[in-house]
Amino acid sequence: MISPECIWPLGAELGEGPVWSRIDKAVYFVDIKRKQVHRYSAETRETMTWPAPSEPCFIAPTSDGSFVCGLRRGLYRFDARAGAFEKLVDVEPERGANRLNDGFVDPTGHLWFGSMDDAENAPTGALYRVDEKGKVQMRDDGYAITNGPAMSPDRRTLYHTDTLGRTVYAFDVDERGALSNKRAFIRVQGTAHPDGMAVDAQGCLWIALFGGGCIERYSSDGAQIDTVAFPCSNITKLVFGGDDLRTAYVTTAQKGLSASQRERETLAGGLFAFRSPVPGLPQNVLTRGLARSR
Repeated sequence: MISPECIWPLGAELGEGPVWSRIDKAVYFVDIKRKQVHRYSAETRETMTWPAPSEPCFIAPTSDGSFVCGLRRGLYRFDARAGAFEKLVDVEPERGANRLNDGFVDPTGHLWFGSMDDAENAPTGALYRVDEKGKVQMRDDGYAITNGPAMSPDRRTLYHTDTLGRTVYAFDVDERGALSNKRAFIRVQGTAHPDGMAVDAQGCLWIALFGGGCIERYSSDGAQIDTVAFPCSNITKLVFGGDDLRTAYVTTAQKGLSASQRERETLAGGLFAFRSPVPGLPQNVLTRGLARSR
């Protein structure tokens, strides 16, 4: 039985988007609602926090050691050494009620990310990929809340979450990042909503359940094969890290909890970790489009 440990009880309002830095053996993640970027050192347990100019929705490592961060309305370069944010490109200037949400870097070094209705109601969100020249290209549309882009180990399947619709979709993806054959991969039953996700080395999908108090693991054919339970309700995303890629770091949230739930769930919003029975895939770094040339 897997038992997660809360390694940083920081009480994030909406902890999200953990990524693993192999260089400094640390986890970086965001608190969207409190407009903060966080860092947790796996070796020393030291922590750092930086304020962001608007809601940081995801963070993606680049090949030069900096990060690309999706803020409310655009993509920014984030230099952790200076704590500075530099605007790179606006996104969806015509969709004023939207903000950006989850993102990830694929094995070819391209950035994928989504947008969402900030009121979590209208299907105005979309899925994007950044091309070789740094142009933001729409790949799918019609989501109220996008989440979790992830890719299979063979690079042929892209997974993407329709959180409000409680559905994780699978797409065929080619070497140019074009999507086709959209189909429902998982439909979550009950009141929980699928949030962020990660794929392990066996091609299994680990899906965080917001309001479900757990992470569920699914085989590549959609069969549920494991569940990891947490002492709080809102699980948002995980990333595999450590030298053997078998330590899963997990973000959680207080958002949406009532006053009584917050009193009971004392670790809600904390950063958790657990040991996985199988390794995850290596953390990809952004080398195309928005990455600086070295």
